[in-house]
Amino acid sequence: MQFPATANIISDKVGIKNAFSYDLNAGCSGFLFALDTATKFIESGQYKKIVVVGAEKMSSIVDYTDRAVCCIFGDGAGAVLLEPTTEEIGVMDSKLQVDGSGRIHLHQKAGGSVKPASHETIDAREHYIYQEGQPVFKWAVSKMADISIEVMKRNNLTADDIAWLVPHQANLRIIDATGKRMELPKEKVMVNIQKYGNTTSATLPLCLWEWEKQLKKGDNLILSAFGAGFTWGAIYLKWAYNS
Repeated sequence: MQFPATANIISDKVGIKNAFSYDLNAGCSGFLFALDTATKFIESGQYKKIVVVGAEKMSSIVDYTDRAVCCIFGDGAGAVLLEPTTEEIGVMDSKLQVDGSGRIHLHQKAGGSVKPASHETIDAREHYIYQEGQPVFKWAVSKMADISIEVMKRNNLTADDIAWLVPHQANLRIIDATGKRMELPKEKVMVNIQKYGNTTSATLPLCLWEWEKQLKKGDNLILSAFGAGFTWGAIYLKWAYNS
């Protein structure tokens, strides 16, 4: 729904009381941005438990006559729980960025206040994902890798120090390029796009869920994403528990 927020619906359905919830929209980087926001809430000392959800139903806005786009996206959802700790674990560092000039390359043309729904917009098939593949690919390849390396360098991390790269599952070539720039072997890069497609803001929590049993307390993870907006970022996360 445009409103109320999906977070409010989740709160109702799972029985969350005495708390607040809201949606955060940063395209495919949404989970990353929300995780960083939740971290700041926890660090403030005002909140003790925060659930961060990444959820998308891309099939509702995919044009299945557009073969360049429809084979890319999937539906999915994942969630993580954040709590305070006195140990040197959890979210250690982050950097998020936006360049709004990239919005022209990836967006939904109609259905918002700029271009409300009408017979004309429906007939023109403007309520689906519009994506210019080449510009999006070029930006994603450079920005995901650049920001991941920057976060590594400012925390004095080398490829040997990284247990896993947790990349947004946009495109296998983008994932491979990011891993190579970070000098990581493929064995250290989480990839499940072949099973779920690009579930946008759900890709990172789905990776963490699927690899959870292989993660050990203290493992150094780099989470990296790029999305519509353009939005991108990286988080250095030290895994907090043994499964």
